[in-house]
Amino acid sequence: MKIGITCYPTYGGSGVVATELGKELALKGHQVHFISYAIPFRLNQFVENIFFHEVEMSSYPLFEFPLYSLALASKMVEVINYENLDLLHVHYAIPHATSAYLAKQIQKKHSDIKIITTLHGTDITLVGLEPSFLPLLKFSIQESDGVTAVSRYLKEKTLTNYSLDTDIEVIPNFVDTNFYKPCADVALRKHFAPNGEKIMVHTSNFRTVKRVQDTIRILKMVNQEIPAKLVLVGDGPERSDCERLARELEISNKVIFLGKQESLPPILASCDLFLIPSQSESFGLAALEAMSCGLPVVSSSVGGLPEVVSHNENGFIAEIGDVERMARYSIDLLSNDKKYKRFSQNARSSAVNNFDKEKIIPVYEDYYQKVLSR
Repeated sequence: MKIGITCYPTYGGSGVVATELGKELALKGHQVHFISYAIPFRLNQFVENIFFHEVEMSSYPLFEFPLYSLALASKMVEVINYENLDLLHVHYAIPHATSAYLAKQIQKKHSDIKIITTLHGTDITLVGLEPSFLPLLKFSIQESDGVTAVSRYLKEKTLTNYSLDTDIEVIPNFVDTNFYKPCADVALRKHFAPNGEKIMVHTSNFRTVKRVQDTIRILKMVNQEIPAKLVLVGDGPERSDCERLARELEISNKVIFLGKQESLPPILASCDLFLIPSQSESFGLAALEAMSCGLPVVSSSVGGLPEVVSHNENGFIAEIGDVERMARYSIDLLSNDKKYKRFSQNARSSAVNNFDKEKIIPVYEDYYQKVLSR
């Protein structure tokens, strides 16, 4: 197949999944064409069968704001024409599915390009912030030839909140369990915890919904009973506030800010426990990557997280903001070696048995064929 993929090329989970999907499809012999304003950050080396088409933005005095959606649609038409694409797989309904629909209409006299839209969550919750997008979002989903969601939670939320009767296929996010695996770096662990402390870790884009400050409050409580460190990976608008909170709680020497990192597996595998106290998570890819490295997870009970984290098996789940309970769960695991080992093994097994790329990629291929045959 010749597949066009459009996603945001930044550090968010949707861009990670879209890029890894494209890479795996290319390795299986499909021709994959990424169409975006920048090359996806995970596409950092040459991969056979992968091509990148940059959406070029022009500046005109007449237009006060950049017309990215239109520029994207125009580039899609160009790639469909010259590369003879079979389908466009777009990640996010707004604006990518909207641009894909426009490209399809422009192109319909020459080819019947199919559009598959994958919902990741932010595109759906965006309407809560901007109600004016509601008609556009519903239209873009309804006019797609196929729609997938990364969790059952997101599927139900989409159908219920927007009164849709669209057939949405649930295809969960996936992980390369040969890349994300238990393989602790002794030197790195010694660097994080020179005195043998337990190490908790959190990775995110430090947006408000991630509630990164809660991880610091959890650390404060855990340290009252167990010597521990907290490794924070990522960057974003809440980082300064997190640094301030660590100083206020007088534990700044126990919080390690690593900023954005491209090579996560050695970092995760050198830690003990993953914290994800988010206010909103449509799936929880960061938790899955940690589980694949053998880390139990302590999470909030929101969104798709309960579909990834099994309470009292490979981690613990608590209500949003209940940092005391999350701290108690963390202490329970970090102070009981036998229990921790069982949870760690369960976390790894769950990732391998339920979310490995070798299980999920064929599901996407089958869905592509299903849509193309309509």
